[in-house]
Amino acid sequence: MKKIFHSLAVASLLLTVPLASCDKKLDINPKDSIDAANALNTSADVEAALVGAYDGLSDNDLYVGNIPFISELLADNGEIDFVGTYVQPRQFFQKSVLVNNSFVAGVWNNAYNTINIANNVLANLDKVTASRKDRVEGEAKFLRAAMHFELVRLFGKDWNDGSPQSNLGVPLVLTPTKQLDASVQVPRNTVAEVYAQVIKDFQDAEAKIPASNGFFATKASAAGMLARVYLQQSRFADAAAAANRVIASGRYSLVSSYADEFTTTTNTSEDVFAMQVTSQDNTTDNLNSYFSGSQRGDIEVLQPHLDLYGPTDERGEFFDAPYSLKFDQQYGNVKVMRLAEMYLVRAEGNFRAGGTPVGATPLADVNTVRARAGATLLTAVTLPQILLERRRELAFEGFRLHDVKRNKENVGTLPYNSPQLVLPIPQRELDVNPNLKQNPGY
Repeated sequence: MKKIFHSLAVASLLLTVPLASCDKKLDINPKDSIDAANALNTSADVEAALVGAYDGLSDNDLYVGNIPFISELLADNGEIDFVGTYVQPRQFFQKSVLVNNSFVAGVWNNAYNTINIANNVLANLDKVTASRKDRVEGEAKFLRAAMHFELVRLFGKDWNDGSPQSNLGVPLVLTPTKQLDASVQVPRNTVAEVYAQVIKDFQDAEAKIPASNGFFATKASAAGMLARVYLQQSRFADAAAAANRVIASGRYSLVSSYADEFTTTTNTSEDVFAMQVTSQDNTTDNLNSYFSGSQRGDIEVLQPHLDLYGPTDERGEFFDAPYSLKFDQQYGNVKVMRLAEMYLVRAEGNFRAGGTPVGATPLADVNTVRARAGATLLTAVTLPQILLERRRELAFEGFRLHDVKRNKENVGTLPYNSPQLVLPIPQRELDVNPNLKQNPGY
Protein backbone atom coordinates (compact mmCIF):
# COMPACT_ATOMS: atom_id res chain seq x y z
CA MET A 1 0.00 0.00 0.00
CA LYS A 2 2.96 2.30 0.45
CA LYS A 3 3.75 4.65 -2.35
CA ILE A 4 7.23 3.18 -2.82
CA PHE A 5 5.31 0.55 -4.83
CA HIS A 6 4.49 2.27 -8.08
CA SER A 7 1.80 1.31 -10.58
CA LEU A 8 2.94 -0.89 -13.41
CA ALA A 9 3.10 0.54 -16.90
CA VAL A 10 0.32 -1.80 -17.96
CA ALA A 11 -2.14 0.26 -15.91
CA SER A 12 -2.54 3.06 -18.40
CA LEU A 13 -5.01 5.78 -17.53
CA LEU A 14 -8.67 5.11 -18.12
CA LEU A 15 -10.51 7.54 -20.38
CA THR A 16 -7.90 10.33 -20.40
CA VAL A 17 -4.29 11.23 -19.74
CA PRO A 18 -3.90 12.46 -16.14
CA LEU A 19 -4.06 16.16 -15.49
CA ALA A 20 -1.43 17.89 -13.40
CA SER A 21 -2.71 19.26 -10.10
CA CYS A 22 -2.11 22.87 -9.12
CA ASP A 23 1.30 22.06 -7.64
CA LYS A 24 2.53 19.38 -10.07
CA LYS A 25 4.03 19.45 -13.54
CA LEU A 26 4.21 16.23 -15.49
CA ASP A 27 5.98 15.44 -18.72
CA ILE A 28 3.74 12.91 -20.42
CA ASN A 29 4.62 10.88 -23.49
CA PRO A 30 1.31 10.32 -25.29
CA LYS A 31 0.38 6.68 -25.88
CA ASP A 32 -2.76 5.19 -27.38
CA SER A 33 -2.08 1.54 -26.50
CA ILE A 34 -0.17 -0.68 -24.06
CA ASP A 35 3.03 -2.35 -25.21
CA ALA A 36 2.72 -6.13 -24.99
CA ALA A 37 6.08 -6.14 -23.20
CA ASN A 38 4.35 -4.51 -20.26
CA ALA A 39 1.67 -7.19 -19.93
CA LEU A 40 1.12 -9.05 -16.68
CA ASN A 41 2.76 -12.42 -17.22
CA THR A 42 3.23 -13.98 -13.79
CA SER A 43 1.49 -14.18 -10.43
CA ALA A 44 4.13 -11.83 -9.04
CA ASP A 45 3.35 -9.30 -11.79
CA VAL A 46 -0.36 -9.36 -11.02
CA GLU A 47 0.17 -9.07 -7.27
CA ALA A 48 2.57 -6.18 -7.79
CA ALA A 49 -0.06 -4.46 -9.92
CA LEU A 50 -2.55 -4.92 -7.07
CA VAL A 51 -0.17 -3.08 -4.77
CA GLY A 52 -0.02 -0.40 -7.44
CA ALA A 53 -3.79 -0.04 -7.14
CA TYR A 54 -3.43 0.58 -3.41
CA ASP A 55 -0.78 3.14 -4.27
CA GLY A 56 -3.31 4.85 -6.52
CA LEU A 57 -5.90 4.83 -3.75
CA SER A 58 -3.47 6.62 -1.45
CA ASP A 59 -2.89 9.49 -3.86
CA ASN A 60 -3.45 12.96 -2.45
CA ASP A 61 -6.30 13.41 -4.94
CA LEU A 62 -8.08 10.43 -3.40
CA TYR A 63 -8.14 9.14 0.19
CA VAL A 64 -5.01 10.98 1.31
CA GLY A 65 -6.56 14.33 0.63
CA ASN A 66 -9.15 15.48 -1.81
CA ILE A 67 -11.97 12.96 -1.37
CA PRO A 68 -12.50 13.78 2.33
CA PHE A 69 -11.24 17.35 1.92
CA ILE A 70 -13.81 18.28 -0.76
CA SER A 71 -16.64 16.75 1.25
CA GLU A 72 -15.86 18.85 4.30
CA LEU A 73 -15.42 22.14 2.41
CA LEU A 74 -18.43 21.70 0.15
CA ALA A 75 -20.79 20.83 3.01
CA ASP A 76 -19.55 23.33 5.56
CA ASN A 77 -22.25 25.42 7.19
CA GLY A 78 -20.30 27.86 9.31
CA GLU A 79 -18.17 25.45 11.37
CA ILE A 80 -14.90 25.98 9.50
CA ASP A 81 -13.29 28.76 7.48
CA PHE A 82 -10.99 28.40 4.49
CA VAL A 83 -8.37 31.13 4.83
CA GLY A 84 -5.91 29.89 2.20
CA THR A 85 -4.99 31.51 -1.09
CA TYR A 86 -5.54 28.55 -3.44
CA VAL A 87 -8.42 29.23 -5.81
CA GLN A 88 -9.63 25.65 -6.31
CA PRO A 89 -10.27 24.76 -2.63
CA ARG A 90 -11.96 28.10 -2.11
CA GLN A 91 -14.44 27.19 -4.86
CA PHE A 92 -15.62 24.23 -2.76
CA PHE A 93 -15.92 26.38 0.33
CA GLN A 94 -17.93 29.01 -1.57
CA LYS A 95 -20.06 26.36 -3.36
CA SER A 96 -19.05 27.82 -6.73
CA VAL A 97 -17.00 25.08 -8.36
CA LEU A 98 -15.88 25.61 -11.96
CA VAL A 99 -15.67 22.91 -14.61
CA ASN A 100 -11.90 23.40 -14.91
CA ASN A 101 -11.19 22.96 -11.17
CA SER A 102 -7.97 20.94 -11.00
CA PHE A 103 -8.91 19.23 -7.72
CA VAL A 104 -12.10 17.90 -9.33
CA ALA A 105 -10.15 16.69 -12.36
CA GLY A 106 -7.60 15.06 -10.05
CA VAL A 107 -10.25 13.05 -8.23
CA TRP A 108 -11.85 11.89 -11.49
CA ASN A 109 -8.61 10.96 -13.25
CA ASN A 110 -6.88 9.25 -10.35
CA ALA A 111 -9.98 7.33 -9.30
CA TYR A 112 -10.40 5.94 -12.80
CA ASN A 113 -6.69 5.23 -13.01
CA THR A 114 -7.00 3.14 -9.85
CA ILE A 115 -10.09 1.41 -11.27
CA ASN A 116 -8.15 0.58 -14.41
CA ILE A 117 -5.31 -1.01 -12.46
CA ALA A 118 -7.84 -3.10 -10.53
CA ASN A 119 -9.48 -4.12 -13.80
CA ASN A 120 -6.11 -5.21 -15.20
CA VAL A 121 -5.59 -7.36 -12.11
CA LEU A 122 -9.02 -8.94 -12.50
CA ALA A 123 -8.41 -9.61 -16.19
CA ASN A 124 -5.26 -11.56 -15.32
CA LEU A 125 -6.47 -13.69 -12.41
CA ASP A 126 -5.60 -16.81 -14.38
CA LYS A 127 -1.92 -15.93 -13.81
CA VAL A 128 -2.29 -15.84 -10.01
CA THR A 129 -1.21 -18.77 -7.87
CA ALA A 130 -4.31 -20.75 -6.91
CA SER A 131 -3.84 -20.31 -3.15
CA ARG A 132 -3.82 -16.52 -3.52
CA LYS A 133 -6.36 -16.04 -6.30
CA ASP A 134 -9.41 -15.40 -4.11
CA ARG A 135 -7.58 -12.81 -2.03
CA VAL A 136 -6.25 -10.98 -5.09
CA GLU A 137 -9.68 -10.97 -6.73
CA GLY A 138 -11.38 -9.76 -3.56
CA GLU A 139 -8.92 -6.93 -3.01
CA ALA A 140 -9.12 -5.76 -6.62
CA LYS A 141 -12.92 -5.69 -6.43
CA PHE A 142 -12.75 -3.85 -3.11
CA LEU A 143 -10.58 -1.12 -4.64
CA ARG A 144 -12.69 -0.86 -7.78
CA ALA A 145 -15.89 -0.61 -5.74
CA ALA A 146 -14.42 1.98 -3.37
CA MET A 147 -13.56 4.31 -6.23
CA HIS A 148 -16.85 3.87 -8.07
CA PHE A 149 -18.67 4.58 -4.80
CA GLU A 150 -16.74 7.77 -4.10
CA LEU A 151 -17.19 8.94 -7.68
CA VAL A 152 -20.95 8.37 -7.79
CA ARG A 153 -21.42 10.19 -4.47
CA LEU A 154 -19.43 13.21 -5.61
CA PHE A 155 -20.43 13.47 -9.29
CA GLY A 156 -23.99 12.14 -9.15
CA LYS A 157 -27.15 12.96 -7.26
CA ASP A 158 -27.66 11.31 -3.90
CA TRP A 159 -29.50 7.98 -3.86
CA ASN A 160 -32.49 9.62 -2.14
CA ASP A 161 -32.60 12.62 -4.49
CA GLY A 162 -35.20 11.78 -7.12
CA SER A 163 -34.94 8.51 -9.04
CA PRO A 164 -31.62 6.65 -8.90
CA GLN A 165 -32.88 4.53 -11.80
CA SER A 166 -32.84 7.58 -14.09
CA ASN A 167 -30.37 9.99 -12.44
CA LEU A 168 -26.95 9.95 -14.06
CA GLY A 169 -24.07 8.66 -11.97
CA VAL A 170 -20.63 8.05 -13.44
CA PRO A 171 -19.26 5.72 -16.11
CA LEU A 172 -19.15 2.18 -14.76
CA VAL A 173 -15.97 0.60 -16.11
CA LEU A 174 -15.38 -3.09 -15.48
CA THR A 175 -12.75 -4.02 -18.09
CA PRO A 176 -9.22 -2.72 -18.55
CA THR A 177 -8.49 0.03 -21.03
CA LYS A 178 -5.93 -1.19 -23.55
CA GLN A 179 -6.58 1.22 -26.42
CA LEU A 180 -7.34 4.93 -26.15
CA ASP A 181 -9.91 5.19 -28.90
CA ALA A 182 -13.66 5.57 -29.35
CA SER A 183 -14.28 2.38 -27.36
CA VAL A 184 -13.39 4.18 -24.13
CA GLN A 185 -15.75 7.09 -24.80
CA VAL A 186 -18.34 5.58 -22.51
CA PRO A 187 -21.49 7.33 -21.23
CA ARG A 188 -22.52 7.79 -17.62
CA ASN A 189 -24.39 4.91 -16.00
CA THR A 190 -27.31 5.62 -13.73
CA VAL A 191 -26.86 6.04 -10.00
CA ALA A 192 -28.73 2.76 -9.46
CA GLU A 193 -26.48 0.86 -11.86
CA VAL A 194 -23.34 2.12 -10.16
CA TYR A 195 -24.64 1.28 -6.69
CA ALA A 196 -25.65 -2.23 -7.81
CA GLN A 197 -22.15 -2.95 -9.10
CA VAL A 198 -20.51 -1.40 -6.04
CA ILE A 199 -22.56 -3.64 -3.76
CA LYS A 200 -21.77 -6.72 -5.85
CA ASP A 201 -18.04 -5.96 -5.77
CA PHE A 202 -18.00 -5.34 -2.02
CA GLN A 203 -20.00 -8.51 -1.39
CA ASP A 204 -17.54 -10.51 -3.48
CA ALA A 205 -14.67 -8.82 -1.64
CA GLU A 206 -16.11 -9.70 1.76
CA ALA A 207 -16.48 -13.31 0.70
CA LYS A 208 -12.95 -13.64 -0.72
CA ILE A 209 -10.62 -11.45 1.35
CA PRO A 210 -9.27 -13.09 4.53
CA ALA A 211 -10.06 -11.72 7.97
CA SER A 212 -6.37 -10.97 8.51
CA ASN A 213 -4.53 -9.30 5.65
CA GLY A 214 -1.85 -7.01 7.04
CA PHE A 215 -2.53 -3.35 6.34
CA PHE A 216 -4.41 -4.18 3.13
CA ALA A 217 -8.18 -4.49 2.86
CA THR A 218 -9.74 -7.22 5.02
CA LYS A 219 -13.05 -9.03 5.17
CA ALA A 220 -14.15 -6.46 7.74
CA SER A 221 -13.05 -3.57 5.51
CA ALA A 222 -15.44 -4.81 2.83
CA ALA A 223 -18.27 -5.28 5.33
CA GLY A 224 -17.66 -1.74 6.62
CA MET A 225 -17.85 -0.34 3.11
CA LEU A 226 -21.12 -2.17 2.57
CA ALA A 227 -22.40 -0.58 5.77
CA ARG A 228 -21.63 2.85 4.28
CA VAL A 229 -23.32 2.03 0.98
CA TYR A 230 -26.45 0.72 2.66
CA LEU A 231 -26.61 3.72 4.99
CA GLN A 232 -26.42 6.07 1.99
CA GLN A 233 -29.31 4.14 0.44
CA SER A 234 -31.36 4.28 3.67
CA ARG A 235 -31.23 0.48 3.87
CA PHE A 236 -30.92 0.75 7.62
CA ALA A 237 -31.31 -2.88 8.67
CA ASP A 238 -28.69 -3.92 6.10
CA ALA A 239 -26.35 -1.14 7.27
CA ALA A 240 -26.67 -2.26 10.90
CA ALA A 241 -26.05 -5.90 9.95
CA ALA A 242 -22.93 -5.05 7.92
CA ALA A 243 -21.53 -2.83 10.67
CA ASN A 244 -22.27 -5.57 13.17
CA ARG A 245 -20.13 -8.01 11.16
CA VAL A 246 -17.17 -5.66 11.59
CA ILE A 247 -17.74 -5.22 15.31
CA ALA A 248 -18.53 -8.89 15.96
CA SER A 249 -15.35 -10.01 14.17
CA GLY A 250 -13.51 -9.12 17.38
CA ARG A 251 -10.46 -8.04 15.42
CA TYR A 252 -10.75 -4.36 16.29
CA SER A 253 -11.04 -2.35 19.49
CA LEU A 254 -11.28 1.34 20.35
CA VAL A 255 -7.98 2.78 21.54
CA SER A 256 -7.99 4.09 25.09
CA SER A 257 -8.32 7.78 24.25
CA TYR A 258 -9.51 9.73 21.24
CA ALA A 259 -6.17 11.50 20.85
CA ASP A 260 -4.31 8.19 20.74
CA GLU A 261 -6.10 7.31 17.51
CA PHE A 262 -4.64 10.33 15.70
CA THR A 263 -1.25 10.99 17.28
CA THR A 264 0.41 7.81 16.05
CA THR A 265 2.00 7.27 12.65
CA THR A 266 1.00 3.61 12.42
CA ASN A 267 -2.27 1.70 12.31
CA THR A 268 -4.04 1.22 15.62
CA SER A 269 -6.38 -1.48 16.91
CA GLU A 270 -9.26 0.79 15.83
CA ASP A 271 -8.31 1.10 12.16
CA VAL A 272 -10.47 -1.10 9.96
CA PHE A 273 -8.87 0.38 6.83
CA ALA A 274 -6.21 3.07 6.58
CA MET A 275 -3.87 4.56 4.00
CA GLN A 276 -0.22 4.01 4.83
CA VAL A 277 1.75 7.27 4.65
CA THR A 278 5.53 7.36 5.02
CA SER A 279 8.39 9.81 4.55
CA GLN A 280 9.17 8.00 1.28
CA ASP A 281 5.86 9.01 -0.28
CA ASN A 282 6.18 11.12 -3.39
CA THR A 283 3.01 13.17 -2.91
CA THR A 284 1.72 15.47 -0.22
CA ASP A 285 -0.82 14.46 2.41
CA ASN A 286 -3.37 17.17 1.63
CA LEU A 287 -5.23 16.66 4.91
CA ASN A 288 -2.04 17.43 6.81
CA SER A 289 -1.25 20.32 4.45
CA TYR A 290 -4.57 22.12 4.80
CA PHE A 291 -5.86 21.20 8.27
CA SER A 292 -2.67 21.29 10.33
CA GLY A 293 -1.50 24.52 11.92
CA SER A 294 2.06 23.25 11.55
CA GLN A 295 1.62 23.20 7.76
CA ARG A 296 -0.45 25.58 5.61
CA GLY A 297 -3.20 25.86 8.18
CA ASP A 298 -5.74 26.89 5.53
CA ILE A 299 -8.75 25.42 7.37
CA GLU A 300 -9.64 27.01 10.68
CA VAL A 301 -12.22 25.50 13.03
CA LEU A 302 -14.78 28.03 14.24
CA GLN A 303 -16.64 28.34 17.53
CA PRO A 304 -19.96 26.87 16.26
CA HIS A 305 -18.18 23.56 15.80
CA LEU A 306 -16.42 23.71 19.16
CA ASP A 307 -19.77 24.36 20.81
CA LEU A 308 -20.93 20.88 19.74
CA TYR A 309 -18.88 19.25 22.51
CA GLY A 310 -19.67 18.93 26.18
CA PRO A 311 -17.34 20.10 28.96
CA THR A 312 -15.85 16.64 29.62
CA ASP A 313 -15.68 15.53 26.00
CA GLU A 314 -12.06 14.85 25.04
CA ARG A 315 -12.92 15.42 21.39
CA GLY A 316 -13.70 19.05 22.13
CA GLU A 317 -10.20 19.51 23.49
CA PHE A 318 -8.49 17.96 20.49
CA PHE A 319 -7.81 21.33 18.91
CA ASP A 320 -4.98 23.83 18.91
CA ALA A 321 -7.17 26.84 18.24
CA PRO A 322 -8.15 27.38 15.55
CA TYR A 323 -6.87 24.07 14.14
CA SER A 324 -7.94 20.45 14.45
CA LEU A 325 -5.19 18.11 15.64
CA LYS A 326 -6.49 15.11 13.69
CA PHE A 327 -4.02 15.55 10.85
CA ASP A 328 -1.00 16.99 12.63
CA GLN A 329 1.18 13.95 11.93
CA GLN A 330 2.89 14.66 8.63
CA TYR A 331 3.53 10.95 8.11
CA GLY A 332 0.51 9.69 10.00
CA ASN A 333 -1.68 7.10 8.32
CA VAL A 334 -4.98 8.43 7.00
CA LYS A 335 -7.92 6.65 8.62
CA VAL A 336 -10.40 5.66 5.92
CA MET A 337 -12.54 3.56 8.28
CA ARG A 338 -12.50 3.37 12.07
CA LEU A 339 -14.33 1.07 14.44
CA ALA A 340 -16.03 4.06 16.07
CA GLU A 341 -17.83 4.72 12.78
CA MET A 342 -19.16 1.17 12.78
CA TYR A 343 -20.66 1.61 16.25
CA LEU A 344 -22.44 4.74 15.04
CA VAL A 345 -23.64 3.10 11.80
CA ARG A 346 -25.02 0.19 13.80
CA ALA A 347 -26.68 2.59 16.25
CA GLU A 348 -28.35 4.60 13.49
CA GLY A 349 -29.26 1.56 11.42
CA ASN A 350 -30.86 -0.21 14.34
CA PHE A 351 -32.68 2.91 15.51
CA ARG A 352 -34.16 3.72 12.11
CA ALA A 353 -34.98 0.11 11.26
CA GLY A 354 -36.87 -0.43 14.50
CA GLY A 355 -37.61 -3.88 15.83
CA THR A 356 -35.05 -6.00 17.65
CA PRO A 357 -31.58 -4.44 17.29
CA VAL A 358 -28.69 -6.50 15.93
CA GLY A 359 -25.60 -6.66 18.12
CA ALA A 360 -26.45 -4.00 20.70
CA THR A 361 -28.97 -1.27 21.36
CA PRO A 362 -28.49 2.17 19.80
CA LEU A 363 -28.05 3.62 23.28
CA ALA A 364 -25.30 1.12 24.13
CA ASP A 365 -23.43 1.83 20.87
CA VAL A 366 -23.60 5.60 21.25
CA ASN A 367 -22.44 5.32 24.85
CA THR A 368 -19.52 3.11 23.79
CA VAL A 369 -18.27 5.96 21.62
CA ARG A 370 -19.04 8.63 24.22
CA ALA A 371 -17.38 6.69 27.03
CA ARG A 372 -14.09 6.53 25.14
CA ALA A 373 -14.25 10.31 24.67
CA GLY A 374 -14.99 10.96 28.33
CA ALA A 375 -18.40 12.44 27.47
CA THR A 376 -21.33 12.09 29.86
CA LEU A 377 -23.22 8.88 29.18
CA LEU A 378 -26.80 9.14 27.94
CA THR A 379 -29.76 7.49 29.64
CA ALA A 380 -31.82 7.50 26.43
CA VAL A 381 -31.03 8.28 22.82
CA THR A 382 -32.86 9.95 19.93
CA LEU A 383 -32.08 10.02 16.22
CA PRO A 384 -30.85 13.65 16.36
CA GLN A 385 -28.46 12.64 19.14
CA ILE A 386 -27.09 9.76 17.07
CA LEU A 387 -26.53 12.05 14.07
CA LEU A 388 -24.91 14.68 16.28
CA GLU A 389 -22.59 12.02 17.68
CA ARG A 390 -21.45 11.30 14.12
CA ARG A 391 -20.63 14.98 13.63
CA ARG A 392 -18.54 15.01 16.79
CA GLU A 393 -16.75 11.71 16.37
CA LEU A 394 -16.13 11.81 12.61
CA ALA A 395 -15.53 15.55 12.20
CA PHE A 396 -13.38 16.50 9.16
CA GLU A 397 -12.91 12.86 8.06
CA GLY A 398 -14.94 13.26 4.87
CA PHE A 399 -18.46 12.33 5.99
CA ARG A 400 -20.19 15.69 6.15
CA LEU A 401 -21.36 16.11 2.54
CA HIS A 402 -22.79 12.62 2.31
CA ASP A 403 -24.53 12.89 5.69
CA VAL A 404 -26.05 16.22 4.65
CA LYS A 405 -27.46 14.67 1.50
CA ARG A 406 -28.83 11.44 2.93
CA ASN A 407 -30.42 13.31 5.86
CA LYS A 408 -31.75 16.04 3.56
CA GLU A 409 -30.19 18.91 5.48
CA ASN A 410 -29.43 22.42 4.23
CA VAL A 411 -26.00 23.95 3.70
CA GLY A 412 -26.66 27.58 4.47
CA THR A 413 -29.42 28.57 2.06
CA LEU A 414 -28.71 25.60 -0.22
CA PRO A 415 -30.96 22.53 0.06
CA TYR A 416 -29.39 19.08 0.20
CA ASN A 417 -30.19 18.49 -3.49
CA SER A 418 -28.73 21.73 -4.80
CA PRO A 419 -26.71 21.26 -8.03
CA GLN A 420 -24.02 23.32 -6.31
CA LEU A 421 -23.36 20.38 -3.97
CA VAL A 422 -22.66 18.02 -6.89
CA LEU A 423 -19.27 18.23 -8.61
CA PRO A 424 -19.13 19.06 -12.32
CA ILE A 425 -17.86 16.52 -14.82
CA PRO A 426 -14.40 17.95 -15.63
CA GLN A 427 -14.45 20.00 -18.81
CA ARG A 428 -11.52 18.08 -20.23
CA GLU A 429 -13.52 14.85 -20.01
CA LEU A 430 -16.39 16.42 -21.92
CA ASP A 431 -13.98 17.66 -24.56
CA VAL A 432 -12.54 14.20 -25.26
CA ASN A 433 -15.67 12.13 -24.66
CA PRO A 434 -18.78 13.33 -26.53
CA ASN A 435 -20.89 10.66 -24.79
CA LEU A 436 -20.58 12.29 -21.36
CA LYS A 437 -23.30 14.66 -20.16
CA GLN A 438 -22.59 17.53 -17.80
CA ASN A 439 -24.40 17.91 -14.49
CA PRO A 440 -27.15 20.55 -14.16
CA GLY A 441 -25.98 24.02 -13.29
CA TYR A 442 -22.60 23.84 -15.05
